[in-house]
Formats: sequence, C-alpha cells, structure tokens
Amino acid sequence: MTQSNITVQGPRTPLNEFWFYFKQNRGAVIGLAYVSFIVLLAVLADVLAPHSPTDQFREFILTPPAFSEGGSSQFLLGTDGVGRDILSRLMHGARLSLLIGLFIVSISLIMGISLGLFAGYFGGFLDTAIMRISDILQSLPALLLAIGIVAVLGPSIVNAGLALSLVYLPHYIRLTRASVLAEKNRDYVISSRVAGARSMRLMFITILPNCLAPLIVQATLGFSNAILDMAALGFLGLGAQPPLPEWGTMLATAKEFIQSAWWVVTFPGLMILTTVLAFNLMGDGLRDALDPKLKQ
Repeated sequence: MTQSNITVQGPRTPLNEFWFYFKQNRGAVIGLAYVSFIVLLAVLADVLAPHSPTDQFREFILTPPAFSEGGSSQFLLGTDGVGRDILSRLMHGARLSLLIGLFIVSISLIMGISLGLFAGYFGGFLDTAIMRISDILQSLPALLLAIGIVAVLGPSIVNAGLALSLVYLPHYIRLTRASVLAEKNRDYVISSRVAGARSMRLMFITILPNCLAPLIVQATLGFSNAILDMAALGFLGLGAQPPLPEWGTMLATAKEFIQSAWWVVTFPGLMILTTVLAFNLMGDGLRDALDPKLKQ
C-alpha cells in the first residue's frame, strides 16, 4: 500500500494573504517595482546623480543626450537651456516630487480621517456642517480651486502643497464617513460601548482600523494625483520656483525648446507619466488585495 505525500499548508498570515491577492495583478506588481525604483533613486540621488542639479555648464548648453548625434558621455540625457544636467535634475526632482506628494497626502489623510470620523460617529448638526463644507469644496474644479488658493497665498511649493491638500480633503472625508456609518452599529462596537469605552477610543481605536483598507487605496491613488497636479502648478509657475528641480517646473522652463531641443521636454514628461501610471497600477492592485468583495 503506497502512501501519497500530502503537503499540509498552514494558515495564511494577513501579510501572506495580502501578497497572494496583490501579485495576481501583474500591472500592480510592475507598478510596485517601478515605484520602488523611483523611491530608491530619490533616496540615493546625492550618490547616483553625476552632477549637482543646479550646476551650470555654460559650454554645454542644450547638449543632446549621449545616444544622439552631438551628445556627450558626460551628460547621458543632455543638458537644458542653461547647461544643467537633465539626469541629475530628474533624480533630485524625484525626491522633491515624492516628498511633496507625501506631504499633500498626509495632511489630507489626517484631516479627512478626523473630520470623517466625527461626522459619521456623532451625526446631527456636526455631520451636516462638515458634509456641506465638503460639498462646497468638491463642487469647484480641483485644479482651479488650487490655482485660486495659491494666487492668494503666493506661489511656492509649500503653498501649492497646502492648496492641493485642501482640494483632496473631501474625498477622504466622504470615504471615512461612509466606512464609519457602516461600522459603528456592528456588534464589536456595541460591545465596546457597553464595556465603557469612551467616544474617542471607539472612533480611533475600535472603528478606524476597520476603515483603513479603502483609505489606503485612496491615498495611493491620491499620491499620483498629487504628483500630477503639483507638476501642473509648477508648469503654470505657481508651484516650485526655479532653480528647484521639480518635474513640472522643468517642463515650464523648457517649453520654449520644444522644437529645437526635444530632450529637454521629453524626459521630465516621461518621468511624470510613468510615475503617475505606476502609482495608479499599484492602487488598483491594493484595491484588489484589500477589498473582500473582489477576492475569489
């Protein structure tokens, strides 16, 4: 009598289960790999960048990339209109774009979660007031509202970040409120309330952890929107100011060379495109992995 080999698989940990569903989406895995590459590039920009992002090489103004005719191996992606190395500026621009994206998403997420928790848990007049303010903010075109706020505060990367944080705030308020309304009358919340837990503990310790999955997905997608909108404000001259190596600002200063020096515009545009696409792909994978309704 032969005995077949039986492999006994132990219970999955939450992390293993998340990765099992996440890796089913190949686009999400590619997006995660590219985002990891950009983060590594941003962290090691001082080491990897061949030149300082602000150094001007006057004898190499508008030098083509190294792989093009007339290019120089000293500047792999060429130089801009004042002789600065584009590759170095793109690397340091990755750091700036990721930091400002993290700044925008963090402020929006913290304020949105707090207001959404209060609105969904307490209800009544507080809920009505918060949601009406949210409706007013959401009824205005997002980029136009950000432009108006920056025009009042003054053009700078910090003011642009604060403006975009306010623009994205209604999305997190609504999402948090909807999750709280779905959770606050469940048995585990009622049991905690009967056991004597106070409102703050119920909101931030009991209910909030069970509302984080959709918020994580929204924050990931919001990160890509933050990078894109910050680049748009930089292109309009309302975000980062020269000589900061921000991708949108690089596009703004290079628009006069669109026909004469294609590389000055192409590479910053490609960085914005690929980074935003990678975050969107990763957000789709997070949604698939964290939403129980999408799991088979």
